[in-house]
Amino acid sequence: MFIHGDDDHDLGHTVAGWSGAGIATLGFGLCGFAMVTGSGPLALVGAAVLALALLTTWALHLAGWGKPSGPRPVAQWGWRVRDVTARDGHGDCLGCRLAGRRTSRPQAVERPAETAVADA
Repeated sequence: MFIHGDDDHDLGHTVAGWSGAGIATLGFGLCGFAMVTGSGPLALVGAAVLALALLTTWALHLAGWGKPSGPRPVAQWGWRVRDVTARDGHGDCLGCRLAGRRTSRPQAVERPAETAVADA
């Protein structure tokens, strides 16, 4: 079993993601409770909390507390690591395009081929 940081996958845990998920959980809980009790005003409050979750996640992403699409370098895998490229916008990112941060499509980076070392 792998613990975050021990495997070779960027799981994307970020401040923006955790904050948005926490607020959205509260909003879904309120909406569910409103369904059980039959309360229309409580359902509207739950929907407002869900909208707040969306806006909070988006604002934190634009402030650099989110993650661009695709894998990040290992040094940036920590969830409290700020994304320094967010100011210019991320290529193919809907949130950045909605904020008016238009960037060109990211260029493919050529990586040098790894050479196998033969055991002697």
